Amino acid sequence: MSTAWVAAAVRARALARRRLGASGARALAGSGSLADAVATLADTPYGHDVRAADDLAQAQHGAAAALLWHLRVLGGWVPRTGTPALRALAAGFEVANADEHLQALRGDPAEAAFRLGSFATAWPRLVRTTSTREVREVLTTSAWGDPGGEGIRTIRLGMRLSWAARVAATVPQARTWAAGAAALLAARERVLAGRGVPTEVVRLGEPVLGSTWSAARSLPDLVTSVGAQASWPLLGIADPAELWRAEAAWWRRVEQDGFTLLRRSGFGSDPVIGALAVLAVDTWRVRSALEAAAAGPRAQEPFDALA
Repeated sequence: MSTAWVAAAVRARALARRRLGASGARALAGSGSLADAVATLADTPYGHDVRAADDLAQAQHGAAAALLWHLRVLGGWVPRTGTPALRALAAGFEVANADEHLQALRGDPAEAAFRLGSFATAWPRLVRTTSTREVREVLTTSAWGDPGGEGIRTIRLGMRLSWAARVAATVPQARTWAAGAAALLAARERVLAGRGVPTEVVRLGEPVLGSTWSAARSLPDLVTSVGAQASWPLLGIADPAELWRAEAAWWRRVEQDGFTLLRRSGFGSDPVIGALAVLAVDTWRVRSALEAAAAGPRAQEPFDALA
């Protein structure tokens, strides 16, 4: 075991202790107002990117940016062999950047981009594009692959499935999480929305979902077509309107697995991936808690059920 992995594991365990936790997120959701919640959050480790005067969108963006900051910190500690795994996980922030860029190309307001640094895959080229045709061209000549079309929905769907496949191939500890996330996306697209899926998009998702999921018309059909490694969040969900419960189950599984990785003896990549998992879950809870605080007391019960 290299000294770099030892140092990275120690740092990862320290960062994991900086989360708010479920109880802290519930307290945040129960704040008297959004302003109170944001001010409280700014006085925690999330204050690295959250400011007391932020509105809801800014505070949620700042919470996610704090997670990226933690990821970049760990990127400075892991040995070179650990960089591909962290870059694969960080690609989710490039997806978010692409989403906002596509919004701007459509003429809609867009949030600020996340600062990816050395974890960028195609973003330095994507940000210079001026049409969705150019976006597709850049993606096709990058690790993302051809999304199969120039439509905004197709690009977004293709990037997400490409991300899931990349994580599954690069981060063994996260393979089941990536497959489950892809299955949730497929359920929303095929079963809940009833949308068709381009052939190239199916190809991008094939490493985690197989090749027959695009024909599924019901949740049982989808569960059968994607297999056990991907379908686990959907088990027990009969009504597509209850997919939010499947998403909550996905986050709970990620947190449980993350803590298992953190608690393993020794040093190496497990504590690093585990820390990032529990920090990601914490960020999801914090962002949901901010939304609940903005909505007022009526949102407290739904938040408790979700988180």
